[in-house]
Amino acid sequence: MASRLTGRPVTGARAAHGWPAEVTLDDGTPVMVKPGDAPGAVRAEAAGLRWLAAAEAVGVPAVLGQDERWLVTERVPTGRPDPGAAHRFGQALAALHAAGAPHFGAPPPGGPEDAYIGLAPMRNAGHPDRPDWAGWYGEQRVLPYVRGAVDRGTLRPAEAAVFERVCARLPELAGPAEPPARLHGDLWNGNVLWGADGEVRLIDPAAHGGHRETDLAMLQLFGCPHLDRVLAGYEETAPTADGRPERVGVHQLFPLLVHAVLFGRGYAEQALTVAREALAR
Repeated sequence: MASRLTGRPVTGARAAHGWPAEVTLDDGTPVMVKPGDAPGAVRAEAAGLRWLAAAEAVGVPAVLGQDERWLVTERVPTGRPDPGAAHRFGQALAALHAAGAPHFGAPPPGGPEDAYIGLAPMRNAGHPDRPDWAGWYGEQRVLPYVRGAVDRGTLRPAEAAVFERVCARLPELAGPAEPPARLHGDLWNGNVLWGADGEVRLIDPAAHGGHRETDLAMLQLFGCPHLDRVLAGYEETAPTADGRPERVGVHQLFPLLVHAVLFGRGYAEQALTVAREALAR
C-alpha cells in the first residue's frame, strides 16, 4: 500500500498523533488513511461504515480499501456547521436508526463480536432470543466498564454497587420497549463531520444494534453544534417516547464509564452523579 501513496498529515483535531492522515494516490485522488489501534479494529470499523452506509440515511465516507492494519476511506472536504445541515442531520439520523438491527448487541455484518469504542474493548454479543434492551444494556454496556474502572482504581469497589442498583432498576427506568436500532455507537461531536457540501457524514463508528436514545444522549453529553436543530429534525421524523429527557442520563452511563476506564476519576465521578440521579427518580 505504501508504494501507491504519497502522504501529508492532516491539520487540526483529527490529526492527533499524526493519524488519520490525508494521502494522495498515484492518480492524484486524495484519501484518508488510518491505522488500526488493536487486532480486529480495522475490520470492525470498515464493517461499521458499510453497515451505516447500507441504510442510505446519514452519509459516511466510502471505504476504499483495507487490510489487517490499515483502513483507506474517501476524503470529505469539510465545512462549517449550520442550522439547515443540523436539521437534515437529525432527520437522517432518525432514518439510520429506523433501518434497525437483528437484535440488541448485534455487530455489523462481517464485523467481529470483539470490537472497540475508541481505544476501549466493546463486546457485540447480544441475545437474539431476548428482546430486552434493559438487561442487555446492563450486562454488556454498563457493568463491564464498572468492573474495568474498579480494576484500574478509578472507581472504588463500594461505588460499584451504585451502578448495580441502577442496572437492577433499568426495566423501570428504560421507558417503553423499543426495537433494536442501527446505532453509530460513538456519536460525539468529533465523529460528526460537517461537509463543505452542507451535508453531515459520520466517521469512526462503534456500530451495533442498540437503543436509539443512546446515540442522542451521547450527542447531548459531549455537545454538538446546533443540537436543538438536530433534535428537532429527529423528533419531526421519528418522535421519541414521552419522557426522553428524564432517560438521557441512563443512556449516558455507557460513554461516561468508557471514559472513566480510559481517562480517569473525573468521568467516574460524573457517572456516579448520573447514576445517583437516576436512582432518585
